[in-house]
Amino acid sequence: MRKDIIITCAVTGSGDSQDKHPDLPITPKQIAESAIEAAKAGAAVVHCHVREPETGKPSRRVDLFTEVVERIRDSETDVVINLTAGMGGDITFGPGESPMDIHPESDVAGPLERLAHVEKLLPEICTLDCGSLNFGNGNLVVINTPDMLRVMAKRIQELGVKPEIEAFDTGNVWNARMLYEEGLIDAQPLFQLCMGIPFGAEATSKHLSVMIDSLPDNAIWAGFGIGRMQMPMMAQVAAMGGHVRVGLEDNLYLERGVFATNAQLVEKARKIIELMGASIMSPQDARDHLGLVKR
Repeated sequence: MRKDIIITCAVTGSGDSQDKHPDLPITPKQIAESAIEAAKAGAAVVHCHVREPETGKPSRRVDLFTEVVERIRDSETDVVINLTAGMGGDITFGPGESPMDIHPESDVAGPLERLAHVEKLLPEICTLDCGSLNFGNGNLVVINTPDMLRVMAKRIQELGVKPEIEAFDTGNVWNARMLYEEGLIDAQPLFQLCMGIPFGAEATSKHLSVMIDSLPDNAIWAGFGIGRMQMPMMAQVAAMGGHVRVGLEDNLYLERGVFATNAQLVEKARKIIELMGASIMSPQDARDHLGLVKR
């Protein structure tokens, strides 16, 4: 177990949770304010998606990301900003014998277009989802082919942004190792092990252990679980030497039947970490550990 741990707060995500939580951050103002509150509660890193303000549906509009980032930076609250780059790979195939009747809400963009907001805003970290995944129990597939990932990894490297490799299964780790060996990801790669997302790695210590054993020797890693497994997996990740992630992207509840805020989830994670005998890193501690330069 590490003596000092980074808490990342995943503020709102891109799932269909806008109608499941009465106070889910949706507008750029709400997302930024929730991120700032999470930072004040102890999150060293905030991981941000954006949503369409009128509907709450996921978005990759550059203007929405710009408003979120500017509000966080203007607040003078010190926190490492981590922007998703996972949008733009969602395709829902048609039903039955008509798979090419692609659903009109599918969102598939080229690898550089998916990085437009990263290129403009230059966050300290952005995500790189290193593989495709059957997402949910229907016809939605998240597409991240090896060639797409090569283009994205190279551009992220050129921008001087650190990629956080989101790995949903062992094959994703394998893919990321290939990019690392090809020189497209710099030394001390950062992994986020995503546990319990159907149909990736299950949220168990056994599956987590296999994922950890598959990492490059010099990797820095974090992990999380979703839903009711958020806090149990958070404690498991911390006990096994990783950094942790909590937040409303992954879980909506503080306890059974009680809706959470991001700050409350961070506070709960911080308390568990401290009861386990560790401490949390400040944003500057996290920068020093991850090799980041504050922007």
